[in-house]
Amino acid sequence: MKTLLHLTIFLIFSNLLHAQITTPIIKAGFGVDGDLKGRMFNGNLQVSDDWFVQPGTSGTSTNGTHVIDTTGAAAIVAGYIPDVSPWPKRSASIYRGMSRPAFTVVNNRLWLDALFVRDYHGTDTTVFASGSNKNAMNPLDWQGAIQGVPDKNDILDMLMHIRRAGPNSTDSLWMFGGLSLDNVTGNRYFDFEMYQTDIYYDRASKKWFGFGPEAGHTSWRFDAAGNITKPGDIIFSAEYQSASLTNIEARIWIDKASLSVTPLAFDWAGQFDGASAGSQYGYASIKPKTAGAFYTGLQCGNAEWAGPFQLVYQDNSMASNYTGKQFMEFSVNLTKLGLDPVTTFGGDVCGTPFNRLVVKTRASASFTAELKDFVAPTDLFLAARADAQADVPLYCGVLENVSTLQVLNPTATSVYTWTTENGNIIGNPTSTTITVDTPGTYVVKQQLMAGCSVYATDTVVVLYDANCKELATGLTNFRGAVRNYKTTLSWTISSNENIKMFEIERSIDGKYFSSLQSLYAKPGTLINYSVTDDLSNTRATVFYYRIKVVGKNGQVEYSKIIKLVNTAQKEELLVFPNPAQSFLQLSIPSSQKTESVVIIYDMMGKLVYSERINLKEGENIFTINEVAHWRKGMYMLALEKNGTKEWKKLMLTSGIK
Repeated sequence: MKTLLHLTIFLIFSNLLHAQITTPIIKAGFGVDGDLKGRMFNGNLQVSDDWFVQPGTSGTSTNGTHVIDTTGAAAIVAGYIPDVSPWPKRSASIYRGMSRPAFTVVNNRLWLDALFVRDYHGTDTTVFASGSNKNAMNPLDWQGAIQGVPDKNDILDMLMHIRRAGPNSTDSLWMFGGLSLDNVTGNRYFDFEMYQTDIYYDRASKKWFGFGPEAGHTSWRFDAAGNITKPGDIIFSAEYQSASLTNIEARIWIDKASLSVTPLAFDWAGQFDGASAGSQYGYASIKPKTAGAFYTGLQCGNAEWAGPFQLVYQDNSMASNYTGKQFMEFSVNLTKLGLDPVTTFGGDVCGTPFNRLVVKTRASASFTAELKDFVAPTDLFLAARADAQADVPLYCGVLENVSTLQVLNPTATSVYTWTTENGNIIGNPTSTTITVDTPGTYVVKQQLMAGCSVYATDTVVVLYDANCKELATGLTNFRGAVRNYKTTLSWTISSNENIKMFEIERSIDGKYFSSLQSLYAKPGTLINYSVTDDLSNTRATVFYYRIKVVGKNGQVEYSKIIKLVNTAQKEELLVFPNPAQSFLQLSIPSSQKTESVVIIYDMMGKLVYSERINLKEGENIFTINEVAHWRKGMYMLALEKNGTKEWKKLMLTSGIK
């Protein structure tokens, strides 16, 4: 049996008690019953989604499904088994996103996003240093550490999911949270804190960056009538004692002067805490305008299944099942609480209530108690942004031609619409791929779903050069092969007398090419050419090649692009081109979906660049254009991934002086 969590919100300035649900319940098609199992509700088969689906459970996805991506779970667990002290695999972090693309309608529910994070174990690299780190402080003043934490404060795994009760903006928006801690006895306290900015934690310096402008946060703002003019940061704080969850409250970051305004979306609940007693900014507690249940929660019974990734304790021992009260989950009706971006801010169905999430534990029930462990900020609601190109970007001397424009990274749930003011689109402009027959500028707009606001745009320019004449090279049979860390390229030329030279170019994403070597044309008419490219010092697994043909009259022609895969390559970082000039690309192979951080320092040790990125399984290409604004010289680049850090030297040969 599940242990019920008696949820109570004590409302200041009000004698009303907003009733909380303390029995297993399904909200928006998701089971809040103290376990992880989809298609199972309170121990019985029933139609409901959940964090995972336990193998062997009968039914299909229409009977309920898992919201967390389980890719590679079996391999991770298999890797745990032979792992020996100091337990490098078991102590590492794991990140998994949602099992469907962001903003997908599944079984008539709109899934916005979800995540599962396994926190670092043992000597934890994401904890607060002992001292005065507290809620409501400016993250600038928070100090991280690498150390152990008390077992009652040690986060093992964290889960979060946002969905609507239906596919429309009028359907309630729900947030579901899950947390497992190492110790199941004593009183335990935690926060789910949600930021509007791209806050991140740099483990190298043990400092926080990217926080908001108002005392380290983003404040909610109101007009005189109580309308919200700008959303800000949110925090849900909870405490649960040995037997049950005893309190959970919602707070928002505000200028203290806003307490004199009566909000239209919610009411103030009487609490305000800043970094100090006289702080202008702080977290104020809120409550719904109407009575009724808006929080639900349960904690697990003994021997509940711990999910496909199993459970790793603070001492790196493993378990397939939870101990009683080890896992707890809760839900919050964000619409009823007044934090729905559609009903509160006037947004569309794809609106999101926040940008990044930090989960923390603290020492006591006080909101400003000392902070202990944390799960580093995690991106949410990030669908792939439209990236488009044309297969014929230049009409060379003739207009009687067509070009195919396509989105290179389409997602099935997005809507892509093309427009042009000076070109011509043949056929349906709402598609991932279109055909055009006129030079011009073409813009593709991406909506995450039909009816949503524009999420991203990209522009493709098709040019016309009346003086351009194609070079009749007769280039054929362009092919390549990779073997023993070497690429062999070959091609044939039938009009060799018009050619001055060839430039062999390579890319790791098929868009940005750099010259590898030059080769002068040989005398004769029908000539076969062959070159090799040494890959022993590169770490990418996928390469693109093309031949730039330069005529004796200066005209240029490009071959088709061929894609080759180096199957023998190890999973290592490639920095290309290096030396760099105007841009830099990273090829980051990954055996699993995970989160990584790219950090670049100059030779004086100054941080010049930091970016947190989500990696998919396979090859990941990441472009940095900012290098054009840096000084020439040597830099050190670090990639943090899965608890390890890989360093590369980078030389910049152009830039500011």
